[in-house]
Amino acid sequence: MRMTDIQRCEVRPGRLVEWTLSPATVALAPGLPEDPRPPAYIQESHVRTVRSVREDGLVLPTWLGAAFDIPGRVDLDALHEALHHWTLRHETLRSGFRWVEDDMRRFTLDAGAVELQREEIGDFPEAGELIRYLQDRFDAAAYALGWPNFIYTAVVRDDCTSVYMAFDHSNVDGYSIMRIPAEIHELYTAGVEGRSVEGTPASSYVDFCEAERTEADRIDDDHAIVSRWRGFIARCGGQLPNLPVDLGLEPGGLHTQKLMREMLVDADAAAAFEAHCRPFGGSLLGILAATGLVVHRISRTPVYRTVVPFHTRLKGRWSDSVGWFVGAAPIEVPVAGAPDFHTVLRAVRAELRANRPLARVPLDRVLRLLGPGFRPESPDLYSVVSFLDTREVPGSTRWADLKVYGLGRVTHGDKVYVWFNRLHEGMWFTCRYPDTDVAYKNMRRYVEGLRDVILSAAGPTRSRPPEDPARRGARAEARPGTALRIGVRQPSTP
Repeated sequence: MRMTDIQRCEVRPGRLVEWTLSPATVALAPGLPEDPRPPAYIQESHVRTVRSVREDGLVLPTWLGAAFDIPGRVDLDALHEALHHWTLRHETLRSGFRWVEDDMRRFTLDAGAVELQREEIGDFPEAGELIRYLQDRFDAAAYALGWPNFIYTAVVRDDCTSVYMAFDHSNVDGYSIMRIPAEIHELYTAGVEGRSVEGTPASSYVDFCEAERTEADRIDDDHAIVSRWRGFIARCGGQLPNLPVDLGLEPGGLHTQKLMREMLVDADAAAAFEAHCRPFGGSLLGILAATGLVVHRISRTPVYRTVVPFHTRLKGRWSDSVGWFVGAAPIEVPVAGAPDFHTVLRAVRAELRANRPLARVPLDRVLRLLGPGFRPESPDLYSVVSFLDTREVPGSTRWADLKVYGLGRVTHGDKVYVWFNRLHEGMWFTCRYPDTDVAYKNMRRYVEGLRDVILSAAGPTRSRPPEDPARRGARAEARPGTALRIGVRQPSTP
């Protein structure tokens, strides 16, 4: 799935229709009893961060979403039923939080109480006006401190309808978003054809939250995992790491961010890079090793330190669930003086083998146990470099034809977040970064350096994907006088 923002997901004019929980459904929430299942640590940290930022005067939208087309003239009644059925499958969407003094307490609607309200908003003959409306609407309807905090929309035309769905991050992760288009298509098609959809119910993310938190609460501040995080943070200067390049940031405060996204390499080069890295563990390790080398070339950082996200869907029962199933593990990779790419690959492999088990304990639980010595300076706790191979996701072969995108809201922060998605057509790169000239130039150097490493590993016959001519001038300006090329030998026995 190509990750992007609402401005660059091929929004086209049409008649806008919206679905939200009905007023009658929403009115039930204040009278619901407390659900004893607690929030996940990652949920609670997220909501508290948004609340803290709002108390400082800034509304911080944090929604994720999906965009996809339904070809032909749409049956709105069938689409309504598909959206309703899909909502009922995922308990987290009918579960919210209320504050009791400074505690977050959960409430959850019964499935039978959930009704969707459909509303015709009107015609939008110009794409720019529609984009602005959708962004503003999603900011308000999918806000972390509100409930419900999701919304579905459709832009209806005679030849096709585009569906746009937004959820606050507390309810979804990237994998949840990637599964949505095929699931809605299946339910919609079944409704049009007058048949039911067979399948096992999705396990509840609310149940996962309870189980994960119960397990995490068993560790204390002298646990080995807490000690390892404490040492890592100390070696990072007392904070969790950012991408170690100059971002041109002024001290203090939140910074407006921008989005960078493009196809990094084509399918052949992505496959060759995967084959090259497979003896060491695959493309994730290759991306991390390449990042370490490239940022060393840019900033002379001797040790590349980062936090690697891993999914926590460790049991098959959670594979179809919508929720935020993400843990984190630290790695430290020496890059100064590394003779070649494979030396760094081996170091990354050793770090991940040693540290991946740390991702099973929520980082937000660990940070609570670190005590007063750790004080985050930003809502963005750490920089992310993430890799997902999406080719096995149901429906992924049709993503390009159906204009399928994953959507993210880019607002404020001081960390660099980077996502690599392996698609059938190549490797897609997305990042959000602080909106400064220095950050832009160094992120362009980073992208081109990564591309050079991947193509070098892929072999001399591989090529770059077609380049947007508008980007050539900026790329030439951003790169230094000599190319960021890093030699790669053929892999030896690991």
